[in-house]
Amino acid sequence: MRTTIDDIIHTVETSLRTSFSNTYVWFGKDDNLLFYKPTNGTWSIAEILEHVSLTNHFLLLIINKTTAKAIKRSLNADAVTVPDNYMEMLRRVDEVGKHKSFTWIRPEHMEPVGKNLNEVRVLLDAQLERCIANLHSLSNGEGLLVHTTMTVNDLGKIDVYQYLYFLAKHIDRHITQMQIVETEFEKNKR
Repeated sequence: MRTTIDDIIHTVETSLRTSFSNTYVWFGKDDNLLFYKPTNGTWSIAEILEHVSLTNHFLLLIINKTTAKAIKRSLNADAVTVPDNYMEMLRRVDEVGKHKSFTWIRPEHMEPVGKNLNEVRVLLDAQLERCIANLHSLSNGEGLLVHTTMTVNDLGKIDVYQYLYFLAKHIDRHITQMQIVETEFEKNKR
């Protein structure tokens, strides 16, 4: 069965909505858990949530720019054809969603600084809306027309749909990290 643009949009949108929804759950947790510092010196859940919002911000700068570029490029393009192996290409990004599946040193501007969690939640809501708006503005395959280099996990050139999918998978990676912190917190509470 041939992959369509609708299949791609459905897959990416479902992933985005699920990832953000799974993140929102953490805001309802007890402050003792949210601000608990793991014994290995890694981030608290509050810091992880802030990092996710910061990373989303910088990814969306690129996504917004490439979305606009793709729409402009589509005005002079022929009909867009989805490659036969597109879903396989999209699934290459799945590795990003696995905690500690590769080594990556994040840029300093993506390090948490102690932002208020209510502010972080508002940012995440706006970021999801922006992601969905970008995705829906690419409903005719325009997202396949622009590729940007993604150095994380050596992904190479990825299109706008893959970039949005990457954003969701990055969130998934940190949901696992928050679950690990919660497990340690519960264990140390006993």
